[in-house]
Amino acid sequence: MRKTPYTKALMDSEFWLTTQLEEMDKAQWEAICDGCAKCCLHKFMDDEEAGDIAEKEAMPTAFGSDGEEVFFTNIVCHLLHTKNCECTQYERRSELVPHCVTLTKENLKDIFYMPKSCSYRRMHEGRGLASWHPLLNKGKKAKMHELGVSIRGRTVNENDVDMQSFEDYIVTWPLADLD
Repeated sequence: MRKTPYTKALMDSEFWLTTQLEEMDKAQWEAICDGCAKCCLHKFMDDEEAGDIAEKEAMPTAFGSDGEEVFFTNIVCHLLHTKNCECTQYERRSELVPHCVTLTKENLKDIFYMPKSCSYRRMHEGRGLASWHPLLNKGKKAKMHELGVSIRGRTVNENDVDMQSFEDYIVTWPLADLD
């Protein structure tokens, strides 16, 4: 698991008000993540021209095409600790799960399938941090969990699901953005 990125010094600096994503150092970048874990949900793309949706999922993409639609499921990666919404192998996640979503300054503009509530997406779109973000709540995720922004209590582990039946797990709650 990663060490909490919400240090007192970072919170006191309010860096997110004055520093663009592209200019953030590693500590600032990590602290922008709200820890909702929606990026750990399995997502599938439906493209009328691509055929079987399951085949499309196996092929990573950094951009959407006309006619494509992203569907979120409540199926999560087996590495996710679903109570605290953190990866149990954060530093090695991309090695262990090659299709793991790893946001960087370089790819953020191309990852169109992140939910609207994602703090990186919000910052990239100029909307700022949401009122429930841990940086605005003394480094705590409690408000985010209370409001139902995180995945806590809403998911099933990918090891417990027949992925051929993923349609049974499609959900819309990851699409909500509270403010």
